[in-house]
Amino acid sequence: MSKVLMVGGAGYVGGWFTDEATIAGHEVRVLDNLTYEDSYLKKVDFAFGDVLDFDTVKPHLKWADTVVWLSALVGDPACAINPKLTRETNVEAVRNLTENFDGRIIFPSTCSVYGAQDGILDEISPTGPLSLYAESKLEAEGILLNSKATPLIFRLGTLFGLSDSFARLRVDLVLNVLTIRAIVEGTMSVFGGTQFRPLLHVRDVATAAIPHLSDSKTGIYNLHTENITVLELAERIQKIVKEAKIEQTKISFQDARNYRVNSDKARSELNFKPKWSIEDGIRE
Repeated sequence: MSKVLMVGGAGYVGGWFTDEATIAGHEVRVLDNLTYEDSYLKKVDFAFGDVLDFDTVKPHLKWADTVVWLSALVGDPACAINPKLTRETNVEAVRNLTENFDGRIIFPSTCSVYGAQDGILDEISPTGPLSLYAESKLEAEGILLNSKATPLIFRLGTLFGLSDSFARLRVDLVLNVLTIRAIVEGTMSVFGGTQFRPLLHVRDVATAAIPHLSDSKTGIYNLHTENITVLELAERIQKIVKEAKIEQTKISFQDARNYRVNSDKARSELNFKPKWSIEDGIRE
């Protein structure tokens, strides 16, 4: 078992990930600047630290065997607000990590690096990021792959669902926001609707990663549960929230991403088997 440092472990992905790593027998320490929390309430070893003040991170790297690097500004709109801060957080902090740690690194990237493409995309498909967020994640991938560390990089599909009972629920994710609107407003507005997204339950990030916290598997792996169009997703939600209506407009949404991915590499090489379905996320 490993000493696992969860950088950004108090966030949406880190909540469930921390619990499952602890259950698996690893010694876990969470390092976080609590952007979205007033205090850390779990009975887990916790240290306050900020990746933009890397001196607060360094001492914990000396302790760790494995670093799970969850710290990032995520999502296209959030990253576009302050490009300088986005690069400092998503790129330069990762560079600092590789210059101060040469052990095992688990790093979540994003399938957004593929941009808008037809066909089913695997890990050797061309990339074409359409946003600063995707650009920053792709650059961080390159830094990790060219380092002396042993990085395992997951290109995550669009996340959905509940993490643990402590982490905030992200409401900028398509399944989550459509379901909330179906319940609260009784109407789901779908712009276009033919654009594909590869969806992944937030807990299945841990499903994929935890068996490999201590091994030497390296490289890039797509992670998704199902490719689905936004309109098909709204229809699946409607089957569960039966009173909800779908309002579809042909006006294009400003988000031009459209892509489907293949996760066969993770299934065959990492034995990845998603545990949670789209319907699980809607019901949650």
